[in-house]
Amino acid sequence: MAETDVLVVGSGPAGLSAALASAREGVDTLLVERYGCFGGNITQAMVGTIAWYRAQKTVDAGGLGVEFETRALELGASLEDHEGQGQLLDADMFKVVADRLVQDAGIVPLLHCFGVHTILQGSTIKGIITESKSGRQAILAKRVIDATGDADLAFHAGAPNAKQPRGEMMGCTTSFGSSGVDVAEFLAYIAANPSRLGDWAQRTSGKEDQIFSTWIAEPFNKAREAGEMPADATVLGYWGGLTEAGEATNINVAHTLGIDPTDVWDLTRAEMDGRQKAMWAVAALKKYTPGFQNCRLRSLNSSVGTRESRRIIGDYTLTESDVKGQARFADSIGIFPEFLDAYGEVIMPTTGRYFQVPYGILLPQRVENLLVAGRCVAADRGAFSATRQMMCCSVTGQGAGVAAAVAVKDGVSCRRVKMPKVQRALEAQGVRIA
Repeated sequence: MAETDVLVVGSGPAGLSAALASAREGVDTLLVERYGCFGGNITQAMVGTIAWYRAQKTVDAGGLGVEFETRALELGASLEDHEGQGQLLDADMFKVVADRLVQDAGIVPLLHCFGVHTILQGSTIKGIITESKSGRQAILAKRVIDATGDADLAFHAGAPNAKQPRGEMMGCTTSFGSSGVDVAEFLAYIAANPSRLGDWAQRTSGKEDQIFSTWIAEPFNKAREAGEMPADATVLGYWGGLTEAGEATNINVAHTLGIDPTDVWDLTRAEMDGRQKAMWAVAALKKYTPGFQNCRLRSLNSSVGTRESRRIIGDYTLTESDVKGQARFADSIGIFPEFLDAYGEVIMPTTGRYFQVPYGILLPQRVENLLVAGRCVAADRGAFSATRQMMCCSVTGQGAGVAAAVAVKDGVSCRRVKMPKVQRALEAQGVRIA
């Protein structure tokens, strides 16, 4: 159906960044997305908190992740983030932001198309097999970037990967929005009853304990005590995205545990279970939360938000000690602040500490000319707390896009690309390397 220089599959923060970075290096770039809009977890799962970690002393990577925020702000597609100094992206409006970014960069867009397998010549990837309303077709490419979030292409190509047991994976979330909210009354209630990160984080470095958090649990605890939802219902979490129109656009409280996002039966259960929990949450907010007395469901995410599944075994595996030890790498493709949030541990980047992101975690073993970007890069359990973050996904995506483009232009494999040339190109795109 198509041939291109660089093919990017998946358009979340990693894939969108990869496609933009590649196209801006002047090579033909095709972006394939299985849904009807670009943006991944931002637009599908309504997760607009791309930089909620940002504080006064945070050292950020720059590049396309920050550009997402600035472009959204210009187009009225962002809201105040009550937790940090970043922009809270509006899920619906960011669909338009992503469209314009793709069009302005000259990327060839392809929506409603699922990458289901890979085309290999020996150990070298040559393209993918797709399924769509147009049937089963092929896309050929000189270089391929797997930004599926689940390392689907790497898996189908036979690249080694790892996955935690189902019961140890992070939960899935059904986000929703409410209308009919008295925003002033709700904010007054929050001011009188503020939550802190220490209220929910199991492990911190200590400095996080008193940081303000949009954590909300009281109405859901009351509903469980009253028998209005099951005692074991995992309903508690965060609010965000308040508008002058009386909306709370980003309520992240309905969670489903024990889900493997690579299992379609599990995904089905997560979608339906999450919607039920969202309805319990709306009822609890309406009954027990000042400002929400007249609220009603406004929107549900288009797809359940998933956090964890496969991770590749790369040429290098980023470790927890790398992240916490401010690691430096000769093959750096960017930096990311010392921000970890997973498995009950939260470390906020309030002191200016950061680590470099190495190119080697994008390179799957045993497959040539395939790069992996996003939460499925090579990282151990501790480092994954950082690499899964959407802004870090943008860093690995932009690095993959530039590296793939440079490899095409120089006629070398992704594994043989000249890192100084990649780094210069990334710096020219506004990325901080060191």
